[in-house]
Amino acid sequence: FCQKYNVLLMKHTSTQTLYKLQSIATGRTFEDTGWLLEAPGENDPTLIRAIYQKQQLDADSHNPGLYKFADWLPVNRFLVGSVAPFTYKSKGLAAYLGLHNLYITFSGYWPEKGHLMPTCSFKETEAYSVCARLEPDNKKILVVASAGNTARAFAKVCSDNNIPLLLCVPEDYIDSLWFNHPIKENVKLISSRSSGDYYDAIHLSSIVARLDGFVAEGGAKNVARRDGMGTTVLSAVTTIGAIPDYYFQAVGSGTGAIAAWEANIRLIADGRFGDNKMKLMVSQNEPFTPIYDAWKSKSRKILDFDENEARLKVEIIDAKVLSNRKPPYSIIGGLYDALLDTDGDVLKADNQSAREAAALFEKHEGIDIHPAAAIATATLIAEVKDKKLDKEAVIMLNITGGGEKRFKNENELFYLKPEIIFDLNPNKNYVEEKVKRLF
Repeated sequence: FCQKYNVLLMKHTSTQTLYKLQSIATGRTFEDTGWLLEAPGENDPTLIRAIYQKQQLDADSHNPGLYKFADWLPVNRFLVGSVAPFTYKSKGLAAYLGLHNLYITFSGYWPEKGHLMPTCSFKETEAYSVCARLEPDNKKILVVASAGNTARAFAKVCSDNNIPLLLCVPEDYIDSLWFNHPIKENVKLISSRSSGDYYDAIHLSSIVARLDGFVAEGGAKNVARRDGMGTTVLSAVTTIGAIPDYYFQAVGSGTGAIAAWEANIRLIADGRFGDNKMKLMVSQNEPFTPIYDAWKSKSRKILDFDENEARLKVEIIDAKVLSNRKPPYSIIGGLYDALLDTDGDVLKADNQSAREAAALFEKHEGIDIHPAAAIATATLIAEVKDKKLDKEAVIMLNITGGGEKRFKNENELFYLKPEIIFDLNPNKNYVEEKVKRLF
């Protein structure tokens, strides 16, 4: 029903959010001349940020799904099938932890809550924003690198909305590409050979994106990706009526935490929700902890590490989606700046702690959660046990994926298989020749 409703709505509705782009390094503003990922004419590595014409957010419930937050999304249209994150005040987990103001922002599959996000991941929020930033007459093939969940989200969105897409995913992670319906032919998958990780997929995508007719999605540099993910905070604040004191989320790249910080800044300027900055409490899955290691060493740069050792650590962790070896940490406007500005911290949890946290969440809240969300939950539990949190503090726990186990039990699944599997560090000309034949 929801999909038919959205199709009907699309026939009658078009939109274009009014915004400019700003260099975080210099403060200079400029027009978005089409898929800008960097500040024109600037040399220092910096993120750019969307500055929206509407300073006060009107969360318009008449807009479909995620696009209720369209005032603060850099979109040119509404796409079919989106679902916005939802926020509720915890009773079960909050009582167990003795917290009086724990709010859970949930992205996933939870029919009793009326929440039907079929990829069971908040990566849908970025996919629906990024793809809606594309001009409706776009003919280029979007190139996306992923460790799994992002690919699943983009495949779903692009298949449903007939947007050409090439996914680059490590072979070891392609079991994450499950769907409740077959994916259309406009979506293709290539992989880096087994034993590769997320960075190998990024390397593969960077080769392809330079070809004529292809365009890089852009990762953290894409304002649409960050502002789509920032809708989790918009959901929380418009539900609570105030900006939380703490924000808990597990990170691989940290893009979601940067997005939370930027949404927080916009909400302060809105003027109706308070003027505090949430402490970003981000977490990683031991033993793969490059962001944790850099932050605890007070280093703006990710510390040097052996790539083969890093790959071995990635094989150990349950939350494979947290395996980015080159996150947007040191770049101006990146995670380091976000943590510094919010007096935040980086935490860590091992597989066993995360599994125990997932079991506690399912017992007290009634739904299963993704390993990455379990890492965030485990660090929240540890902070409470160590008496580092005021029991009256307003805490937002970003459950970035939930209901996957249930969804798989209730639906027939279809898997996307790779068209080509490339060796690690493949020959550039060979990759270009093979990929050109796919479309």
